[in-house]
Amino acid sequence: MTQDDIIAFATSLPGVVAVTAREGDGSPEVAWGDSFIFYDPDGEESNRRMPFATIVVKDYDGFDTVSDLSRPGVFRLNISVGREAFEQQTGYSPAEHAAQPGRYDYTAIDQLIPHPVYAPQAWVSILNPGEATSELARSLLTDAHATAAQRHDRRHA
Repeated sequence: MTQDDIIAFATSLPGVVAVTAREGDGSPEVAWGDSFIFYDPDGEESNRRMPFATIVVKDYDGFDTVSDLSRPGVFRLNISVGREAFEQQTGYSPAEHAAQPGRYDYTAIDQLIPHPVYAPQAWVSILNPGEATSELARSLLTDAHATAAQRHDRRHA
């Protein structure tokens, strides 16, 4: 899956908007090139609180560098999956992530890994989803979309 494939799939889900940060759009320079996937059925930018998925194309110095996204062509899909799905995928709860040092290779391509920074918030990641993980990525994106839609509906009820 390319970044465009992921964005096309996500935006085919009802109410989804994908925004790629660019120079001149008001986003911080550090985020330029990264994509943020929101559930926003009303098309109102002010309602976009948290993305349910992101695509990150570079390291964030001093914060998030363990995936070595500076390698040519490497990007990371990040998905908010919730506690239950996180545990199903990793075998432990998000709260237990800090007790897992050295368990994952955060530079591995086409493997599901806990997000290197946001695992405690139940986020998972895949670097360059491919043959081994593309179906899983689509399934997790679909589930994350459903959860985001439920949150939106509760907020606007």
